[in-house]
Amino acid sequence: MLQHIQVRDLVIVRELSLELASGMTALTGETGAGKSILIDALGLVLGNKVDKGMIRSGRDQAEINAEFDLEDAPEAKQWLQENALDSEDECIIRRLLVRHGRSRAFVNNRPVPASLLVELGNRLVSLHGQHEHQLMMKSNAQRSLLDAYAGHRQLVLRMREAYRSYRLKEQQLQELQRQSLDRAQRLDFLQFQIGELEQLQLQPGELDKLTAKQRQLANAEQLGEDLATLIGQLFDDEHGSQAGLARACVLLERLSGLDGQLLPAAELLDSARIQVEEALSLLQDYASQIEANPQMLEEIDQRLGVIHELARKHRICGEELPELLEKLQSEQDALNNADITLAQLEQEARDLKQASLGAAEKLSASRASAAARLEKAITGSMQELGMKGGKFSVLMQPLPEEQFSANGADQITFMVSTNPGQPLAPLAKVASGGELSRISLAIQVATANCSRIPTLIFDEVDVGIGGAVAETVGRLLQRLGAGNQVLCVTHLPQVASQAQQHLRVSKSTDGKTTETQIVPLDQEQRVEEVARMLGGVEITEQTLAHAREMISRD
Repeated sequence: MLQHIQVRDLVIVRELSLELASGMTALTGETGAGKSILIDALGLVLGNKVDKGMIRSGRDQAEINAEFDLEDAPEAKQWLQENALDSEDECIIRRLLVRHGRSRAFVNNRPVPASLLVELGNRLVSLHGQHEHQLMMKSNAQRSLLDAYAGHRQLVLRMREAYRSYRLKEQQLQELQRQSLDRAQRLDFLQFQIGELEQLQLQPGELDKLTAKQRQLANAEQLGEDLATLIGQLFDDEHGSQAGLARACVLLERLSGLDGQLLPAAELLDSARIQVEEALSLLQDYASQIEANPQMLEEIDQRLGVIHELARKHRICGEELPELLEKLQSEQDALNNADITLAQLEQEARDLKQASLGAAEKLSASRASAAARLEKAITGSMQELGMKGGKFSVLMQPLPEEQFSANGADQITFMVSTNPGQPLAPLAKVASGGELSRISLAIQVATANCSRIPTLIFDEVDVGIGGAVAETVGRLLQRLGAGNQVLCVTHLPQVASQAQQHLRVSKSTDGKTTETQIVPLDQEQRVEEVARMLGGVEITEQTLAHAREMISRD
């Protein structure tokens, strides 16, 4: 719940610090005193859009701090942990409005974007006001309220997941169907490309071998001449390297017999002789294979030309052509088997659609059961709120199969009849302003306990009512305060007198500046404030006695 709020330099608030309690808190004051400023400040810390015009005149920035106890807010606590913003059992939100710069937001002293404040705020505070009345006119909001009242969150999640799987499969099916339209043309082109590559019959590693052979044949004459010279230098009977090494080995072997220290040198020299002989043998074998072959050279040049031309056409290296052939053949197989794949996808899509419709059917059944309970609860509250003989109903209309969605297969419409004998009609078309406020309050009271949000704020939801009905409104809000923290901005003494905590808003001016203050009231101050709300400017002893009686009775 909201424990403490501090506001500095916001609109006409210079500085404000409030400790808030559990139960019902009433916020009252004269018209124009600024009762909504506290609600606006809370809206800013919970992610509302910043208006720099809200910064107090003559100041460069405004600041709002709000401290929440998370003991009764498990969803907010879990969200903070998931976003690495947790701080045990409390949450401190800070919002800075800067006149000549960017406004900033902090959660537990860590900077966050305003979008995260909205997510967090939706788990901490629920605001009910004139704007929320308008939202309640919309079918989506009515469906959400019914689902919250039903408490079937798992059914809603299963519906969404089933529909998501179905739509994903449908998209895959539609894509394959689209591809099938161009399949014949693509198959013809693939057949042509595969035919070229199959005709080439390029083997892995063949390109390197062809390139080496082409280089050898192109340089056969030079290779032959240079090899003959080299072999001659090594193999000359008298002056060749081989003969010289043989003579040196014989001499060194004899010398090593005279001095053993020469033996390692003799062994190395003999090894060199053997290696020269092996190298000479390899050179002679290679030289015997060298011959000019213009016909083979031409054939190799032609094959290399075809290989490189195909590689350029496909914009790849020649070595990648065999891999490309496999890839194209796989695509060809897939397209040839597209009919089978298409049939499989169609069956899978049908199965998933049936699963989604099954989930929608279970959700509809649960909604119907909850609707009956909600109708009874809200109709009962309407009687208490001065609409004797009024009736509330939830109209559930099944959607055509092609229109069902992740939200199920129901069109939800809240129907009301505000007078006996009057036919039921959609809420948006029947209720007047005052009636809408009372019906909205009845709905909010009926559904408030369905939410795990600990703090409920009612911003002048009692507009357009008075007398015994106003007393009933106060009683309903007090009842909500038994399980939630309720903050109510009101102009009705019948409502304010039933609060456990009372805050008064007042405005003062020195002719140059204007300031708003909000102060908690003690018992006697509460009597005076309720008396003011009852009697206006002139407060009599009789008015004070009436106020005292109202407070003591509640």
